[in-house]
Amino acid sequence: MAALDLSALDFAALEPAEFARLVKQASKAELTDAMSGPHRRAVLDEVFARMSSRLRPEKAATLRAVIRWTITGDPGPDEYEQVIADGACTVGPPTDAEPRLTITTDAVSFLKLVSGNASGPALFMTRKLRLDGDLGLGAGLTGYFDIPKA
Repeated sequence: MAALDLSALDFAALEPAEFARLVKQASKAELTDAMSGPHRRAVLDEVFARMSSRLRPEKAATLRAVIRWTITGDPGPDEYEQVIADGACTVGPPTDAEPRLTITTDAVSFLKLVSGNASGPALFMTRKLRLDGDLGLGAGLTGYFDIPKA
């Protein structure tokens, strides 16, 4: 397989299932290289931007939470704040709001998590995902989203 070339991808046009397939087919070294390069922020921005449309409003109807994400590794860390309220999800830069949950993970583990190629509990148990705050929310967070499968 050829190396994962992020410069050749149009992230905005990439369907979630296709993204999941790319992550699944790429080696850890390819993902690490890709997420250490100049396209890291574009990939993260696109993934977080799509969280709003991937939220399952019927599942999140009563959830109210501020979730702070920290994606580690070079050239990071990158931080995002996700607010889920009234069946909607918004994402932006961190604010002064007190997060109910803080999630810290490396870029490769993050890509695997959001593409359905790794489970949150497995990443947590192997210490590739750190949760601070409401662990119950963290344990069930992926259930609030329609995560593609490769």
